Amino acid sequence: MQLSAIVEALLIASQNPLASEEIARLIRARVAEADDLRARETEDGKPTSPLPEWLAALAETSPESVSDAIAHLNRSYQESERAFTLVDRSKGWKLYTRLEYADFVRQLFPGRKPERMSGPAMETLAIIAYRQPVTKAAIEAVRGVACDSMLQKLLDRDLIRIGGRAQVPGRPLLYETTDLFFEHFGIRTIGDLPNASELCKVKLPDPENTPPIHDLEQQLALSAVGLPSPESAESPTPPVS
Repeated sequence: MQLSAIVEALLIASQNPLASEEIARLIRARVAEADDLRARETEDGKPTSPLPEWLAALAETSPESVSDAIAHLNRSYQESERAFTLVDRSKGWKLYTRLEYADFVRQLFPGRKPERMSGPAMETLAIIAYRQPVTKAAIEAVRGVACDSMLQKLLDRDLIRIGGRAQVPGRPLLYETTDLFFEHFGIRTIGDLPNASELCKVKLPDPENTPPIHDLEQQLALSAVGLPSPESAESPTPPVS
């Protein structure tokens, strides 16, 4: 068996994304299981044979070799014009149908329509994404307006979540992005966001002592504009079996 075929079988069978490290571990575990079975057969006095050469070679499977196998699979899919591809997301690799087939796949879900996000919602989401975990007071200090309704909308859409409480007087809630956020915008880490290295380091205004800094608000708003909206950056649709 080829490593690429084994990797493909694991990703098709799994209901959740699998990281390269986890795929490599699963493959090595299968080899170890076969080797333990041989050892038990020898102890029982039963005839045994060495592991097949192809199986023994998999004992050294590494995350790098898994990634190479996935690259080989994606090249094969593209050359044969298959309708799906393997995409690396925040939680690992997953099989998706290609974007060009989205309009057809969407017919399977007639009740689910893309929802547009307002500018204020995108600005609020951008602040949370770049500076997470962040309190409501810090978000409002940047935007200069109350953001209760925007936070609730983002929570309802599962793009953000409550990540705990800040270790300051009053223990305010901390907000952070969810796995669905990464899925919607097609990114693996916060570092993939536009201008992340700069905006993640900009000092936020003090919620209590400093008036809103409109230049910073404008920077974050422009970054929010740079982000594709969830419906336009819609992830490739998972295949339906």
